[in-house]
This record gives sequence, structure tokens and C-alpha cells, in this order.
Amino acid sequence: MENILKSTLLLLCGITLFTACDDDMSHNPTIQKVQSFTLNTPAYSNSTIDLATSNTLDFTWSQPDYGFPALVNYQVQISPTDSWTKDIQAGELDANNKTVGDYKTLDQDYTVVKASILAADIAKGLEQITHYAEDAVPDIQKVYVRIRAMYAGDTIYSNKVTVNVAPYYVELKDAAPLEWYLVGSCIGDGTWNNSSEKDVYKSLIPLYMIDGQEYDKKTGTGKISYTDYFPEGGKFKVILTPGKWNPQIDYSNFNGIKADSNYETDDDGNVVVKNAGYYTVTVDTKAGTATIEKYTKSVNKYANIFLAGQYNSWNTTEDAMSPVSSYTGAENHNWIKTVTFSEAGTFKFTDATTWWGGAAFPYGTANTSAGDNKYAAGTYKAYFNDITGQYYFIETE
Repeated sequence: MENILKSTLLLLCGITLFTACDDDMSHNPTIQKVQSFTLNTPAYSNSTIDLATSNTLDFTWSQPDYGFPALVNYQVQISPTDSWTKDIQAGELDANNKTVGDYKTLDQDYTVVKASILAADIAKGLEQITHYAEDAVPDIQKVYVRIRAMYAGDTIYSNKVTVNVAPYYVELKDAAPLEWYLVGSCIGDGTWNNSSEKDVYKSLIPLYMIDGQEYDKKTGTGKISYTDYFPEGGKFKVILTPGKWNPQIDYSNFNGIKADSNYETDDDGNVVVKNAGYYTVTVDTKAGTATIEKYTKSVNKYANIFLAGQYNSWNTTEDAMSPVSSYTGAENHNWIKTVTFSEAGTFKFTDATTWWGGAAFPYGTANTSAGDNKYAAGTYKAYFNDITGQYYFIETE
């Protein structure tokens, strides 16, 4: 009888153990080794896609068979030669400061098995790889496309498909510093208008680039600043896109502000300046945060500021820059002017007595000991701060 009981218990334990292992296998499946997966040939593969007039190119592919549904990260790669030895995203440059590589991994990540690729991104990628001269862009360029899939530390690639495109020349340059805009009762005309681009330089005022600050070559992010007089009770916040209120940087995004008795907030999350004076607002556009601190150096007031240079024979009596701050009680220290330079030349900012020169264009910081600054031909919104000497020439279309 005792042996029968022991045998029965062993049998039950074995069944339990087998069931537990089977349950564990169902919750922890073994990853199957996958060599590749299928990128579908798009319906337009036999046509020639004009990249200059097209919006997007669509691609679809199959999920790699890992033996279970897996959340896979995908990226699209393109090559004009079907050679995949060096990705230009690695950042290697040749002696002429041009990118080195024979394929490009496009920036966008996907977790679904389809993608709509901007035609402009393909055109830029081809330019970065081939370095077409402006007068030597081919009428038709074959483009090889594949998908990179990454999961659990493993990377695999799809088959390749080809599409024919009509490329165009792309002027390759680093991304311009990312602009954010101040808006508020003590900014510009003080109206809080934020309906569109037409409010820029009126109620929406861009911040300036900072000397010595490096800006991301791809995104343009970095630190920017604005120094001005802020009246008692002045309210403001910072927005990214004219016509939209989000993303925005408000009181909650200002570092160290809650512990400073010079500032408070209101029901709309605005920064409220409690004591009139000069302040510097600094925005970290990469982190989406900001700071505000008192400006403690002496400040002069100017009745007029001129943008004088070779383009206007150094005129300091006519066509002065316009003041930016026009709200009731404003003390203006920022100036703006639309200017066209028909050819390259030199300039300075001046009140006809003090002259500010510099060494950088289209943005920088001028000072009273620097020589003439150079400008490039074009039409610009010229923007100048007479407290810090910061300036920015924003090219208009």
C-alpha cells in the first residue's frame, strides 16, 4: 500500500512539473532565428517618380517570423548603387567636408510594417551619397531600397526592391538654429496675438543665438536667449510654432523659478515678473526648458539704431531700424529692419555715435571694438539687441 501511495505521488508530481514547464514555454517562447523578411515590390516600381513634385513614396513589408508577435523596430535604407558598405549616417567626411558612404539609413523609426517616405528625404539622401553638381543631376536615378529590422539585440535585413526616380539638386547645409518665440503682455506689441507667421516680429519675437553655443547640425537645437526690459507684472511664455500654442515653455518648464521670489505664475501658466528690470531668458530648445535671471550690467537707451553698410553708403540719417517693443510702457532695446543686399558687402549697427561690428553672419554678437561685419547677398529680416549686441539676419523667401 505504501509503495502504491509513493508511486501515485510521484506520478502527480511529474504531471505537475510537466504542466508547469509547458505553461512556462507558452509564456516564454523560444525566439526563432530569422535570416530575412520580405519587402514588397511597390506598384509604382515600373514608373519614374518625380521627387520634385511627389509627396511620399509608400512601402510595405512582412513581419519577420520570430515564432511569436514581436515589437520590432524598422528603418528604411536607400542606395543608388546597391552597395551597402558604409552608411553616411556614420558622419564620416572627406577632405572637402562632404559625406562619405554608399547608402543612407533614413531617420524615421517604425514599429508597423509600412512606411510613407517623404520624397524630399530621398532626394536629400541621394544628394548626400552622390554629390550631384547642380548642373549634372541625372534625369533618372535607380534607387535600391531595403528595410532594417532590429529586435532583442539582433539585426536583419529584408530583400531589396528598386524604384526609378527623377532626382533634383539639394543644397546641403546644416540645419539652421531652431527658433522659439516669446509672446506676452511685455513682448513686442503686447497683444498676445498668435494666429500665424504674420504675427512674428509683432507679437511673437524670436530669441537670439548665443556666441559659443553649438547647435545640432541635424535638428538645430541648442540654447538661445533674449535680454530686455520687463515691466512689473509683465507676463509671457515661449512657443515653438507661430499659430500654435503647443509645444510651449511656460512657468512649469523654467528651472529654479519656483524658489525665486522675483517671479510668480497665473492661471494660464505664464511667467509673471514681479519686479521691473532687465532680465535674460535662456531657452534650451533640446531639453524644452528655460531659465530667467536678472541682467546686472549697465544699460544704455538709444533713440534710433541704423543698419549702416556698403549697401546704403553707410547712411546713418535715414531709414532707421524699427523698435520691436511697442506695448504700453515699453522700453525698447530690440530693433528690426527688412533689408535687401544685392551683392556681398560689409555692415555695422550704429546709433550714429556708437558702432557695433562683428565677425559672423547670419547671426552672432556684435561689439563696439570689432571691425566691419560681412553680409551675403539676399533679402533678410535683420534683428538686433542693443543691450547684448546679439543679431540675427533671417533670410526671407
